[in-house]
Amino acid sequence: MTATDLADAKHAAATLFRRKRMMCFGIPALIAAYLVYIFFAFDVPGLAQRASLDNALTLASDSWSHKVHVTRDNSSGAVTYSVEGERKGRYPDGQRPDWVSGTETLTIDLGAGHMVRYLPGGRTEIALPDKPLITAQSEGRRVITNLPDDLPDWISASDRRVTITTPEGRITLTGARTEVFNYFPGWELFWFTLDSPYHGQSLATILFGPRLDPARPNITGAVSDWWHNDMWRHKDVAWAIGETILMAFLGTMGAAMIALPLAFLAARRFSPLLLVRAATRRLCDFVRGVDALIWTVVLARAFGPGPLTGALAILITDTGTFGKTFSEALENVDSKQIEGVASTGAKPLQRYRFGVIPQVVPILLAQVLYFLESNTRSATIIGAITGGGIGLMLTQAIQTQKDWEEVAYYIVLIVLMVMLMDWLSGWLRAKLIGRKE
Repeated sequence: MTATDLADAKHAAATLFRRKRMMCFGIPALIAAYLVYIFFAFDVPGLAQRASLDNALTLASDSWSHKVHVTRDNSSGAVTYSVEGERKGRYPDGQRPDWVSGTETLTIDLGAGHMVRYLPGGRTEIALPDKPLITAQSEGRRVITNLPDDLPDWISASDRRVTITTPEGRITLTGARTEVFNYFPGWELFWFTLDSPYHGQSLATILFGPRLDPARPNITGAVSDWWHNDMWRHKDVAWAIGETILMAFLGTMGAAMIALPLAFLAARRFSPLLLVRAATRRLCDFVRGVDALIWTVVLARAFGPGPLTGALAILITDTGTFGKTFSEALENVDSKQIEGVASTGAKPLQRYRFGVIPQVVPILLAQVLYFLESNTRSATIIGAITGGGIGLMLTQAIQTQKDWEEVAYYIVLIVLMVMLMDWLSGWLRAKLIGRKE
């Protein structure tokens, strides 16, 4: 090697090392710059300031507990008791919780020394441990209190609304009404509502005890009252789950049936005409390039809301995806098997049926079953837009901003539904395709 070649080699090596060093420092620097951009573009400091841990804790507690409302109409003085404030969960006339006592002066014992007293004339007293007595008087739309100007964090007050949050419960006062929320663990009235004769009865009593409803046997009546529970709507929930699964099934299977012939037109080995092949591929690109949620909005405007609209949205999007994956599978089939079928004198359709389809069926079925499982989740969100399935019920429960235990119930059911579809998909895959040891 001459001195010139050696100098050139050293220069090339130095250039290579310099490029490597630039890459090693440049890529982390770009990532760091991008993260800094995200930090300010997404207003992370403002998000941290707006975050409310108390609201998050309240939401979390509402998901596994229930609250009993004691509500007084300040103008008439009428007091009602209800679970979650719903008319369907209202206590029958003459009944009330055992932690409420008194007649003219109503005393509400929230526990641990937290007492609320409803006095005549729209007056309220709130006694808290180691705190001065809080008094409130409703006057028209205003609330007059003895609260100081410097309020603690657990009290929010104005002349129209006062909210006091304690570890034992919450009190809300407005000019129109005064309301106490007492929290308890569990999903109350999940099995039976207050008007059911089976409410509060043990399982042993229902199964082996005397007849609680003279018109019905215990088991028949208990199942009927649970199924027609007006608060938790088990019958409607079961129907919504079925709609969601049906939406995913119709969309996935319909897309698979449409995509299979399109895949033959898009595959180079089976579609020699370039124009047909290109047009089919661009059609698949178009329908899968638009998300199923966008198709849902478009179809809902065209056909109106309903589960069938959601199924069509899934069908359109998955047709494009299946068309691409199926055509790629067809491109990779073994030509020897096709030639073997052709040597028997088989016609083109027979060659496809016995020489091509058996080779791609395992791939096609695996794709279809996977998308069926995935579309079960997608159908939940699509149902919230099209007005069908469990997604609609979940959205309605979230919009009320008070039925968070129902939100948790629907989420649990959705997770169980996805787990069931996952197990069913694996079982069908093993039965139809076979399982490799």
